[in-house]
Amino acid sequence: GFKGLVNGDYDHLPEQAFYMVGSIEEAIEKAAKMALEA
Repeated sequence: GFKGLVNGDYDHLPEQAFYMVGSIEEAIEKAAKMALEA
């Protein structure tokens, strides 16, 4: 999680995907859901 964030592995995810989530997996799922709704 943290190393991936620092290394830029998740830079492609929108900032809102990280809001109010507990883990990087949840942020990835939220980003996918946001993409479907857009």
